[in-house]
Amino acid sequence: MNALISVSDKSGIVELARALHDAGVRLISTGGTAKLLAEQGLPVTEVAEVTGFPEMLDGRVKTLHPKIHGGLLARRDHPDHVAALKRHMISTIDILVVNLYPFESTVARADCTLEEAIENIDIGGPAMVRSGAKNWKDVAVLTDASQYGPVVAELKASGQVSQKTKFALAVAAFNRISNYDAAISDHLSALQEDGSLSPFPAQANGRFVKLQDLRYGENPHQQAAFYRDLYPAPGSLAVAQQLQGKELSYNNIADADAAWECVKSFDTPACVIVKHANPCGVAIGKDPLEAYSKAFQTDPTSAFGGIIAFNRPLDGAGAQAVSKQFVEVLMAPDFSPEALQVFAGKANVRLLKIALPPGGERAWDKGQNLMDVKRVGSGLLMQTADNRGLTLDELKCVTKKKPSADELEDLLFAWKVAKFVKSNAIVFCKGGMTMGVGAGQMSRLDSARIASIKAQHAKLTLQGTAVASDAFFPFRDGLDVVVDAGATCVIQPGGSMRDQEVIAAADERGVAMVFTGVRHFRH
Repeated sequence: MNALISVSDKSGIVELARALHDAGVRLISTGGTAKLLAEQGLPVTEVAEVTGFPEMLDGRVKTLHPKIHGGLLARRDHPDHVAALKRHMISTIDILVVNLYPFESTVARADCTLEEAIENIDIGGPAMVRSGAKNWKDVAVLTDASQYGPVVAELKASGQVSQKTKFALAVAAFNRISNYDAAISDHLSALQEDGSLSPFPAQANGRFVKLQDLRYGENPHQQAAFYRDLYPAPGSLAVAQQLQGKELSYNNIADADAAWECVKSFDTPACVIVKHANPCGVAIGKDPLEAYSKAFQTDPTSAFGGIIAFNRPLDGAGAQAVSKQFVEVLMAPDFSPEALQVFAGKANVRLLKIALPPGGERAWDKGQNLMDVKRVGSGLLMQTADNRGLTLDELKCVTKKKPSADELEDLLFAWKVAKFVKSNAIVFCKGGMTMGVGAGQMSRLDSARIASIKAQHAKLTLQGTAVASDAFFPFRDGLDVVVDAGATCVIQPGGSMRDQEVIAAADERGVAMVFTGVRHFRH
């Protein structure tokens, strides 16, 4: 039995080679890998000895030879193939161990040049992997260090690699080649003439790994599955650990993402309750219990069967409060033993543990998507993700009345929540909690009315509240509705052709209004 080893990442390769040698496998290798194995006292035959040709063109050509690909592609159950190998004195290659030039990590560097990118495009490696994987019944193809241990264990146990394992290795090999080629395509087709990278490459190559099949989609007659990015951002929903509960549904996952994205945007302890992808209650507090109690007050009716997310570990007191309502999914960075005990008797409640992202300047470090994608008929709409934040010094007061310090705090809180509410969005807030949320209406006026009606149903007074609108008020009527309900200050993007009419109305009603210059449509 022969094994060809040619790796860029040499993690674990000496241990693998030694195990293969101990199992009676002849080792064949290339360049630096062969040198490393020889230094470790392992008998190794260099590829150049097999092919009769030295490595050429600075290593660009070394394994592209019939004596390599013939040994990989020949079917052992075809007499003609076996005869051809014998006629041309070609030995079979039964185990192939290859990982590729580090193209992805090279182009991830901000200072990577086109020349560096090109030189890190592997040619011989993918060619060998394809050959070996195509002939999977006869060749075990290892493309990742995580595969070494199981293959060695099978060799020790039975002297061979099972057909089941070989097929799984072949599938993994083709997936690796697909991802590698997609990374090359993504990078090269995004390059601009000035050397910069466009966020929208000429060809989009989605790369996702299936996490699980789902019982059904949005409706029972639809099939569904959950996929994650090949390289998921830390602190994103795709890396969540389910601690207990029923299998997540399609709608659970969509709503959970909405709740988690909203709650992790707060720096202080916060709770977000989501129903049908819209926050129906958001609040901050000194601890999870206070944040939840305030969030629940916003809309107890809609909170029934909702998704609840915390940005702090959930303790026993908070868990006791949450357990009194019907909840589908509960998310937090962690759960105390007391909290886990509270829900141990509620086996259907899905508990998701998600570590908060590490934080930093990049969207990736904040656990944020870089791009948003929406499927349309035979196409995709792609846009950079709405990761735009807002600071106090960006606000522009456009009215005679200026907001107080407390009102400014409420305005920023309301604005942060409005970003996660479906358009048209109107959000009443006061004291670090939502007081009324109007979402997803065709008319901004109707959203304003619904938000105030919900507050009435929850027996909350809107007097002295701050209101956020995700887009400008096209007429003064929407402003009049929120002021009639009790709002004393408003935050909105501005930018309407009737801005002056709305500003005059605010002055007439004696309320403060600030413009952000930023819109947060969410469809």
